[in-house]
Order: sequence, then structure tokens, then C-alpha cells
Amino acid sequence: MLLRSSNRNAATMDAIIDNPNVRRIAGMQSKLLHTIAPKQGLYYRETLDKLIESQPELKRNVQNSDFACLSVNLGPHTICVDHTDCVNLATGLCAITALGNFDPKKGGHLILWELRLMLEFPPGATMLIPSALLRHSNVPIQPKEERVSITQYTAGGIFRWVENGFRRNLDYIDAVKKNTHGGVEGIQ
Repeated sequence: MLLRSSNRNAATMDAIIDNPNVRRIAGMQSKLLHTIAPKQGLYYRETLDKLIESQPELKRNVQNSDFACLSVNLGPHTICVDHTDCVNLATGLCAITALGNFDPKKGGHLILWELRLMLEFPPGATMLIPSALLRHSNVPIQPKEERVSITQYTAGGIFRWVENGFRRNLDYIDAVKKNTHGGVEGIQ
């Protein structure tokens, strides 16, 4: 796994990720990224491939997905409060799939605050949003309804780590200073 919340939850996450429906949704989210933003999809794939090649103990959460991270919100009344995902790639997209049994006319809407949009988000729908840039939240669902979600994203730190030659930003900057006398050519 590239990311796991804790060892305590590892067996639960393994069972969820092994579910063929979750795998199908995760693969579809990744294909959607490649369809909507092909250059970005390629950037995600190449970055993840390089990371896994450099650290063989890591593996993709789902084999047919180019996102590094997968979150499953099991509800039963999953909503998110007004927030941005400030650690995600600033120019990146996050894929969210809403699932459950709820009336999308009455709740579960996705709110994109800066755009002043409130979008119906029915069960089975997937949206790609620049979650690091746009504040977003959900409208609560009705009592006795259920809503869960599957979200995939890649943290900006993963892209920086790979682009910095598998080094922290400070180590990368030190290498630039030592090797180029302030320039950018010759980075090792």
C-alpha cells in the first residue's frame, strides 16, 4: 500500500480494496482522469511508476489506478465539511464517487464555494475536482438515508519527492547550491 491510515485498519482496508466493485470504481476514476486531463493522467502514472521503481516495497493500492491514495468513507451518512485538500497537488485533480441510497434532489450535493456552485451528486456519479484549489463540501442527506464515498488523489509531496530525485526539498535545494553555484543545470 502506498498509504494506510494505521496498521490497526490494514485488514479492513485490504478487504475493501480487494472488493471487485471498489477495484472497478478505482480503475474507472483513473480512466476518467486520463480522459479528462490526459497529460495530467500521464504525469500521475509516470510519477507513481518512478516512485514504486525506487521503493519496491510500495505497491499500488489498485493495480489499474494511477492515483497514489485511496480513501473510503463508509458513512453511513458521509458528508465533508467546507475545506480544501491543501496537501494535494495544487494543479491536480481528485476523483470522488458517491455511493449509497439517498435522494440526490434533497441532499448529498457537492458545493464548490469559490465557483458559487451547488451540484447534484447522485449515487454512482463521479466528479473530478481540483480539491487543493477549490473549497468544497457536501449538503447533508436525509435521515434514514445512506451515503458513502470512494476518493482517490495524490499528495503534492509525492510529486516533489520524485521530481527532487527522491529527496526532501531542503536536500534538493542544498544539492542545487553545491552543484551549480545558484543555477539549475547539473542537478544530480
